Amino acid sequence: MRIAFLTAPEGVEQIELTDPWKAAVDAGHEPVLVSTEPGKIQAFDHLDKADTFPVQEVVGETSADSFDGLVLPGGVANPDFLRTDEKAVGFVRAFFDQGRPVAAICHAPWTLIEADVVRGRVLTSWPSLRTDVQNAGGRWVDEQVKVCDHGPNKLVTSRKPDDLKAFCETFLDVFAREAGR
Repeated sequence: MRIAFLTAPEGVEQIELTDPWKAAVDAGHEPVLVSTEPGKIQAFDHLDKADTFPVQEVVGETSADSFDGLVLPGGVANPDFLRTDEKAVGFVRAFFDQGRPVAAICHAPWTLIEADVVRGRVLTSWPSLRTDVQNAGGRWVDEQVKVCDHGPNKLVTSRKPDDLKAFCETFLDVFAREAGR
């Protein structure tokens, strides 16, 4: 499978990018780093700068139909930046329109909210997003990982870095089942 990992040029929580990325590689899939600008992204370890990673494809120059699924890592600044970028929001929305699976962790559902794709869905996130999810028409649950199939696609969400093992196992399983359909 070819899996898009969408991040802003800076602000992604590094472990929420690298752990799912490694899980995808270890499972024999092709992760692709997509961002809103070419060059490199700056990852963070909470509020401290961490490593940089090369952007492979740019939103607006690539499309959802060239991927089997989408992973949205968190970090506070990352989804906040993405939700203000029309092309990034459109890229995310296209996965839902095309029925392709999406996985989001921590603060990443902010981008889903902006794409108006959480209405009628059940999801989890970092606890501070609870009201945002509810105001956008979603139902928030406090679970390690949640798979929602009440919509055009499968949506896998998780709360925080401590949930990464379950998040990675679940999204890879869901994506593989969806790719085999």
